[in-house]
Amino acid sequence: MDENKIPLLVIAGPTASGKTALAVEMAKLYNGEVISADSMQIYKGLNIATAKPTAEEMQGIPHHLIDFLGPDEPFSVADYVSLASQKIKEVRSRGHLPIICGGTGLYISSLVDNIIFDDTGSDPVIRARLEKQAEEEGAHALWSRLNEIDPETAAKVHENNLPRVIRGLEVYEITGTKLSEHKQNSRREPSPYDACIIGLTAENRQFLYDRIEKRVHIMAENGMVEECRQVWEKGGLATAGQAIGYKELVPYFEGKAGLDECLDKIILETRHYAKRQLTWFRRVDNISWVKIDNFDDLKKFIENVQNIVAKSKIMCYNIV
Repeated sequence: MDENKIPLLVIAGPTASGKTALAVEMAKLYNGEVISADSMQIYKGLNIATAKPTAEEMQGIPHHLIDFLGPDEPFSVADYVSLASQKIKEVRSRGHLPIICGGTGLYISSLVDNIIFDDTGSDPVIRARLEKQAEEEGAHALWSRLNEIDPETAAKVHENNLPRVIRGLEVYEITGTKLSEHKQNSRREPSPYDACIIGLTAENRQFLYDRIEKRVHIMAENGMVEECRQVWEKGGLATAGQAIGYKELVPYFEGKAGLDECLDKIILETRHYAKRQLTWFRRVDNISWVKIDNFDDLKKFIENVQNIVAKSKIMCYNIV
């Protein structure tokens, strides 16, 4: 045990796998506070569509990095790592256990691995030119250019994810170095954390898919459609508008599709997203997987996770 290390409990996994509920239970057991690792819950608004935990679900446990950013404000992985690192120190200074909870794999990996981001800056002129090019030629044209320059980065970025495609091209134009090379050069310091990483999954994939479908219908019953309509009527959102549940409802608001059709699209896209999340987390080192469909009793499920935590380094620290 390195006394200079900070103990960290990480609860990761796909959407609808029960991460929030588990994080709260762990926080109650180990005197912890929850720090979100969700790239959409950071934005104000769309509370239902992004499944932000309610006050009832939080059960009095402090939650951080949720609902604090304007929907049009830019926010990078580097920004997340900086803010999360600060919150971890604050939680630890109170003698509590920091619990990272979320499904954004890039956030979690960058934080736990202590990725040091090169300050390449940005150039608004270059960015504006690339954005205009995307409007005139389409997203695929920009992605194809990125693929020629930096195929490693392009392979990890969907062509419709314009902010990341543009960032890859922008970094190359500013520095003359590929973004993938910047990332390879960024691992300069050892991680300051002793992390116990719990990954939630399902042995039967259909079990998870059924949970996703049920949650989408519950979200619709709780006002998701009305919430998203209000946002759409105000002109929509920028980055936050990429949240699953918002963009799929736009055809309904425009009178081009029925509500049931759009809800089915949300369920399908959420399933695809869950598969991508699982693929990402399978690449994470030292992750302990817990199959949620192997437990029909909450107490046994919690005890299983406790056993994993008990065997980890974080129990060597004064966290209770």
